Amino acid sequence: VDIEAEIRALQLDSAEENNGVGVVVPAGQNTDGVEILDNKVEEDLKDEVRESTPIPDAQQASEDHEQKILHPVHNPAKAREKAAQGKAAKEEAEEVAEANKKRHLNVVFIGHVDAGKSTIGGQILFLSGQVDDRQIQKYEKEAKEKSRESWYMAYIMDTNEEERAKGKTVEVGRAHFETETTRFTILDAPGHKSYVPNMISGASQADIGVLVISARKGEFETGYERGGQTREHVQLAKTLGVSKLVVAVNKMDDPTVNWSKERYDEIEQNMVPFLKISGYNTKKDVIFLPISGLMGVNIDKNMDRDVCPWFSGPSFFEVLNAIEVPPRDPNGPFRMPIIDKFKDMGTVVMGKVESGSIREGDSLIVMPNKEHVKVVAIYCDEDKVKRAGQGENLRVRITGIEDEDILAGFVLSSTVKPVPAVTEFVAQLQIIELPDNAIFTAGYKAILHIHAVVEECEIIELISQIDMKTRKPMKKKKIMYVKKNGAAVVCRIQVSNSICVEKFSDFLQLGRFTLRTEGKTIAVGKVTALSGASSSA
Repeated sequence: VDIEAEIRALQLDSAEENNGVGVVVPAGQNTDGVEILDNKVEEDLKDEVRESTPIPDAQQASEDHEQKILHPVHNPAKAREKAAQGKAAKEEAEEVAEANKKRHLNVVFIGHVDAGKSTIGGQILFLSGQVDDRQIQKYEKEAKEKSRESWYMAYIMDTNEEERAKGKTVEVGRAHFETETTRFTILDAPGHKSYVPNMISGASQADIGVLVISARKGEFETGYERGGQTREHVQLAKTLGVSKLVVAVNKMDDPTVNWSKERYDEIEQNMVPFLKISGYNTKKDVIFLPISGLMGVNIDKNMDRDVCPWFSGPSFFEVLNAIEVPPRDPNGPFRMPIIDKFKDMGTVVMGKVESGSIREGDSLIVMPNKEHVKVVAIYCDEDKVKRAGQGENLRVRITGIEDEDILAGFVLSSTVKPVPAVTEFVAQLQIIELPDNAIFTAGYKAILHIHAVVEECEIIELISQIDMKTRKPMKKKKIMYVKKNGAAVVCRIQVSNSICVEKFSDFLQLGRFTLRTEGKTIAVGKVTALSGASSSA
């Protein structure tokens, strides 16, 4: 006990000599050895002493500096500025990541039924590593059990039982693959004439078209002749905005063809004049390729000269990588035509961004019903993203609307400049093929296809006929009817429900359309003026 008392006495002496500096004090006690009951009381006393004792300027500056380091919240303006800088840096990093991301293109496979579209799609996914050997073996077994051995590759794209049993694509199959430079979304459109409306839905989302033609004896002729889907699909693709076309001459390995140059040339010579009539520049916008979808020849790498000695051109993947599509304007008003919707922890809409960009947290409007919504989450392919730009196929979770209040053809749109909604518009259209003995006149009814909209319409007025040489309206009296295929007219079209459209000159993706009746495409056209447009939010 005496030793402890001596030590305490020494500490007190030392404190007096050093003015309290460098004193070792046991935890929980003050320099008098009295236990401290309340830390707050001690802090208050210290504050009083500080206030009553003048502090040298240098020491004050030092303490202020320590305060800033230890307690940054004491400077809220600086904290807010720092947070804003951090957010801006993060957004800039996201912008850079978006800009450096591989370009994205939608590729629609079109052509006559059984030309091999789904098989090529399946082979592409296999060769690009999206499907493994085990899955392929499973599909081979399934196809064998159905006595359809050659269909196994198509099973990758045709996923439902109806499609597998009949060997016909019904819905638009959707899948993704990547090359060194580009991310692709495959849209496998149905070839059967009963499912042309589904094909229109697929082609309306596409940047590039792959027209698949079967080289097998008799099959090309069936698809190309009147009533075959090769012709109709080409015309529809051009109308729907598919500006670049790869013509894949498939089944070149078939015993009836055996990589024959004569057969390939015959198909090309038949197709080129028709593609020109349909509006394609066959030198700039069309490329022909011989391939075998089932065997995977000339798809991911160049052909061996032993297989096909006369062809030294690029492989299918090389062609896709090299295709240039028109640049998009990322600063336009946001437009995403809705192709489908479903419920999943809220309302989810699907579509392709045709203009502008979208971010998580954006306030948008669903037209034509003018429902204000908020973007909760964005999914691109299978990945959740913070933002997405033009050309991307998205699933967007939104709040503020129920899924039953949304129809295919509605448009998720900018609130500042919403897409116009109309029940009537003026259009310039060209007659493709009228049904037998039909006359195109006021009162004519058809099914209108414009982006994802499918709506019954009526021609309420023929305004003028167009001179096909000058492409301008003729200056003669008003016309009453048209019955000649190939004729072009300006007319007024009416629909019973409000639909979202734009003038073709302002926004071509939402301004071109197709008219169909009795299962056939009768006319294609573009919107030239809007009547009574409603776009106010």
